[in-house]
Order: sequence, then C-alpha cells, then structure tokens
Amino acid sequence: MEEVRNQNHYARFRIQPIEFIANNQLNFMQGNIIKYVCRFDAKDGIKDLYKAKHYLEMMIQLEEQKFLDMEEFNENHN
Repeated sequence: MEEVRNQNHYARFRIQPIEFIANNQLNFMQGNIIKYVCRFDAKDGIKDLYKAKHYLEMMIQLEEQKFLDMEEFNENHN
C-alpha cells in the first residue's frame, strides 16, 4: 500500500493534504476542496479545479440554506 501513501502529486508537500485535513478535523467537502486544489497541477489539471469548485459551490449552498433556515426560524418565533 506504499503507492497509496506516497503518491507523487501529494509527496511534494511538507504536510500531506490528508494529514492536514485530519489534523484540522475538516469535513468531507472541505477536505476534497483542499485535495483537488493541491493536486491539480500534478494530476488532472483543470478537471481537479472544477471538482474543487463543485464542492465549494455545494458548501456555499448549504451555508446559504442554513442562513435562510435561521431567518425563517427567527421570523416564526418572534
């Protein structure tokens, strides 16, 4: 399993993206954004940037929905 641990597109970093993600307890979407941004220029190029963008857009939608839900809750309970 050494080939899984030391992939060239990640080995160039002082801290492996997976270590950064785990040590900072980031969620799945945050982790994928970091993973794809870190490797884009050494693996799948712009395709990885689009993947990161997809996860970022999903996070934005979730945060917007939380905000709207909180506003609706406040309106109904005031």
